[in-house]
Amino acid sequence: MKKVLFATLLGGFLGIFDGLTAYFTPEVRSEIVGIVIGSTIKGLLTGIIIGFFATRVHSLALGTLFGLAVGAFFAYLILLMNPGHALNIMLPGSLVGVIVGYAAQKHEPALRSRQSLG
Repeated sequence: MKKVLFATLLGGFLGIFDGLTAYFTPEVRSEIVGIVIGSTIKGLLTGIIIGFFATRVHSLALGTLFGLAVGAFFAYLILLMNPGHALNIMLPGSLVGVIVGYAAQKHEPALRSRQSLG
């Protein structure tokens, strides 16, 4: 699996859990479905950006830091729309970025082997 696809799928998957952390904030529980959908989309975008970075830069430290920056940036954009929940938004969003950045750098695409027809 290519790095961009891997990072995108991982970002989307982790985005689901990022959104589910809103369950622990009683004021927004009634909006949990929309939050999970939004967080999944945010995770997919994060994964795409980090995946492209990982194909060009081959450094675990830089990839992880870039992941943190991208995750924190998107979380901050959400925070601007929902002030007052800084820790509940920034922490999970940044963590998604760190995990995807690290995993994208460690991911080695499998090489296809040709089988002879004989």
